[in-house]
Amino acid sequence: MPTAWVQISVRADPAALDTIANFLIERGSPGVVIKKRLVQGYYAQGAGALGISGDVRRFLSGIKAFYPNIDENGVSQRLIKDRNWNRAWQKFFKPQKIGRHFLICPPWLPVPPLRGRRLITIEPGLAFGTGTHATTRGCIEFIERAAESYGAGKFDALDVGTGSGILAMALSKLGAKNVWAIDNDPVALNVAQNNLRANGAARRVRLSGRRLDQIRRSFSLVVANLTAETILDLAVGLARKVAPRGYLVLSGILQQKARDVTRRFADNGSQVSSPTR
Repeated sequence: MPTAWVQISVRADPAALDTIANFLIERGSPGVVIKKRLVQGYYAQGAGALGISGDVRRFLSGIKAFYPNIDENGVSQRLIKDRNWNRAWQKFFKPQKIGRHFLICPPWLPVPPLRGRRLITIEPGLAFGTGTHATTRGCIEFIERAAESYGAGKFDALDVGTGSGILAMALSKLGAKNVWAIDNDPVALNVAQNNLRANGAARRVRLSGRRLDQIRRSFSLVVANLTAETILDLAVGLARKVAPRGYLVLSGILQQKARDVTRRFADNGSQVSSPTR
């Protein structure tokens, strides 16, 4: 874990904080802190971290149509150097119960009693998916339901944009006979590989940097926790990867984009439903 971090702080209307937090995580923050009118993301020093504030300002400008009170000048950054940073950072990550079947735990904490849950150990890194974000939690809840409809060992799965590998591991632990996981980010692939090894899942998950259009087979269950824009770009390929009577689970979609996504897949002949909560 780096000992110097860039802290990006964004002051905004509380209604926009979840949207901004999602963007910060997508840009590589391994976690965020949300307060009353403030969201903070953290980036390891180097690798363009100091330029992220500019990306955040452009993002805020882009969502002004939905959040008129957004102010692009509400963004600040500072460099944090602290020899005790690791300990300070780690306090934000606690064991999390996700869905009905999983307990997500960082490796530096003792594992609490599982009480029938399945353990996934995640090392927060510069890849999306620590289990703390609503999009990841929602995906796991949906794939639990889909997996139960098939039964253990009776379905296979594809995780598109695997990030940390958390969804691929969940699919494996839910009984998928084959799991493929793809990502076009080399950093994410490295993080996912390390997490798969730590969870004893490296041999059960086929991890690669293949593009979606390079995969020539279909799957019982396809999951993509991405952005609405990326999902729309990949819509035809995603639909083709779902086997007849299979499931496609999509997440990472801002509410104002949900209608565009559901319409696109309905046009492809998919039966579309979305959560009401």
